[in-house]
Amino acid sequence: MTDPVRTDVHDGVLTITLDRPSANAVDVPTSRALHAAFDRLHRDDALRVAVLTGGGDRFFSAGWDLKAAAAGEAVDADHGPGGFAGLTEFFALDKPVIAAVNGLALGGGFELALAADLVVAADHAEFALPEATLGIVPDSGGVLRLPQRLPRAIAAELLLTGRRMTAAEAHRYGLINRVVPAADLLAEADGLARRICAAAPLAVTAIKEITRRTAALDVEAGQRLLRGDALPHYRAALTSADAEEGPRAFAERRPPRWTGR
Repeated sequence: MTDPVRTDVHDGVLTITLDRPSANAVDVPTSRALHAAFDRLHRDDALRVAVLTGGGDRFFSAGWDLKAAAAGEAVDADHGPGGFAGLTEFFALDKPVIAAVNGLALGGGFELALAADLVVAADHAEFALPEATLGIVPDSGGVLRLPQRLPRAIAAELLLTGRRMTAAEAHRYGLINRVVPAADLLAEADGLARRICAAAPLAVTAIKEITRRTAALDVEAGQRLLRGDALPHYRAALTSADAEEGPRAFAERRPPRWTGR
C-alpha cells in the first residue's frame, strides 16, 4: 500500500500530495501524516512555502473518511496537533500554504482548502460543505472561516443546504485566487510559490503573524498591537539585515540577496 501523503521539495517549495484513491478522504492516520508534512515546512529553514494538492483529477479531498467512521472512528476523534487534515488547527504555522484544488473539495476537503493562505483551482473543481445533510457540523473551521470569507447570506446558504459552489463562482466572490485549466493547475500554483520565495522570508513570516493575530481586531486595535512587543516575528523583521538589504538593492537596481537574518 502506498503512502497516503507524498512530498517533494524543489527550490524551497514543498509539494504535498494527498493521494488516497479514490476520493482522497482523510482518516486519523492521514491527518497525522499531513501534519507531519506541514510541520516539516514550519521547522525547516530551507523551505519557504508549500503547495498542497490531491492525487488524480476528480477529488482534491472528499473530507472525513466515512468508511473509517463506519468502522468506528468517532466524529470527535483526535486527528493530532494540527487538527483535521493536519492544517485546519495548525495556527502556529508561519509559512504560506497554497492549495491547488484539482477537483471536488467536499466537507473537510473544503475546510482544508479554507485553511490555506492562497487557493488555485482547476476549472472543473467544486466546493461544498454537506455536513448538515449528514447530521453533523463542519466544525474543522468551515462554520467559522466561511462566514468570514463570503457574504453572510451566501455562506449561510452553503452551510445550511450543502449545495456545491463552482470554481468560477468561488472566484467571483474572492474565495479563491485563480481558476485555470486542469492541465495548468500545478504550474499556476508553483508560479505563486516562486513569487513568495522571491520575497524576504522574515517579512513573509511577519505578515502571516500579523494577519493571524489581528483577524478579529479593528484597525485601531491592530495598530496598537503592531506598536507593542507582542509580535516577535514582526519585530525581528523590522530590525533584520533583510530590512536593510531590500531598500539597498532597490537603490542599486539589483535583485535583493535575502539572508533570513
